[in-house]
Amino acid sequence: MDTIGFESIYKLEEPIDSNIDGTIIDIETIGEFNKRYYDSRRCSSLKQVIFGCIDTNQIQIFCANGYQNIDELCSITKDLIGKLKRPFYAFNCSFESSVWFHNIGIEIDFDGELQGFKYESKRNAVALLRIPQYNDPFFDDGYKCLKAWESQKFKHAIAHNRACLLKERDILKYRGCTHTEKCSFVKL
Repeated sequence: MDTIGFESIYKLEEPIDSNIDGTIIDIETIGEFNKRYYDSRRCSSLKQVIFGCIDTNQIQIFCANGYQNIDELCSITKDLIGKLKRPFYAFNCSFESSVWFHNIGIEIDFDGELQGFKYESKRNAVALLRIPQYNDPFFDDGYKCLKAWESQKFKHAIAHNRACLLKERDILKYRGCTHTEKCSFVKL
């Protein structure tokens, strides 16, 4: 995996033939869930540190190189969203939407949910569909990715996000998606 290093943001671009219509988005975050809430406020304390997407032609991943660069990643995300091809898919659409609402200040609804049912884990979906791990250093454990990013092991965190995108592509390919409910954006 080759990354293009910028002073503040690591960027990975990889050509790929995915044969999907639209864009799959997967983000990695740091912080704690606000367990007092069961709506978008649950993600109000999370900060996006990696933005990844895959479409029919390529994978793109942007990773903040430290806490001081999270705002720049938010700005890049905001700019990219309008350039990506719809429909938008995510494994847990309300997670991405809620993080962006509280962290970036944008309201984005997704078009397709890749979870087979609410609270399905990606690890179980991957096992059920016999999808490979794609060299995921954390085997679908997002908490380990958070810890790697906090320890400045950015290449490991990027490798995890890349693997997540490929797994989600396969989930979409093998079983499709469900329709998503509109996210309920609630301010703190």
